[in-house]
Amino acid sequence: MNSSFDIPQTLRHLSHGQLEITGKLVDASNATLYAQCLFEGLSIPCIYKPIAGERPLWDFEDGSLANREYASFLMSHWMNDNLIPPTVLRDGPYGTGMVQAWVEIDTSIDLMEFFQRDDTRLRALALLDVIINNTDRKIGHLLPDLQGNLYACDHGVTFHEENKLRTVLWQWAGVSLTSQEIEWLQKLKTIVESKGRTVLEGLISEIEYLALLARIDKTLAEGEFPHPSQEWPAVPWPPF
Repeated sequence: MNSSFDIPQTLRHLSHGQLEITGKLVDASNATLYAQCLFEGLSIPCIYKPIAGERPLWDFEDGSLANREYASFLMSHWMNDNLIPPTVLRDGPYGTGMVQAWVEIDTSIDLMEFFQRDDTRLRALALLDVIINNTDRKIGHLLPDLQGNLYACDHGVTFHEENKLRTVLWQWAGVSLTSQEIEWLQKLKTIVESKGRTVLEGLISEIEYLALLARIDKTLAEGEFPHPSQEWPAVPWPPF
């Protein structure tokens, strides 16, 4: 899929630039800071989520959310769907954390209508959420930008070893995967089992890594999008 970013250059910028905190997203449940990242005379806006500002959760290891954000970006990057803005793990003014390129959204788009569409970009995101086991895909996490691309944010509660998929994107439940989607998953599996293994095992636990591989295999074997669970809430609350 297309991207509004020069991904290699943006990752280099985010990794090596100087972070200057200029604001805070007050509605976020964890410390989410708006910053400018200055590198080689160019400043770009970004989001910085320090591990020190993460709120403890009963079902996720403390201090692991930034790792999961970065791992989610890697999965999107390896699938070549470009649905998560360029993201890095690095040190910052408040310690190690996740730094992600800021997306200027198209405010003319009504997200309450948009998320219900049969849109190829949303469908690709729904598939990514299945694989990373996203427990919190809300409408407000959708970021359609001014160039016509779609991004998504907030991937800290992902990769749990138990099936916890909760999302507002259920319009493809039971729909067969396309040949391109199968190709994406096959490519992803190859990377996850080879060069990506060492990287991922430094970000998530071994049992979570094995569960990730099992989800990829299960999705390929079933050849379709899963149905909502009947055992737990399949939609996050609140959905926005």
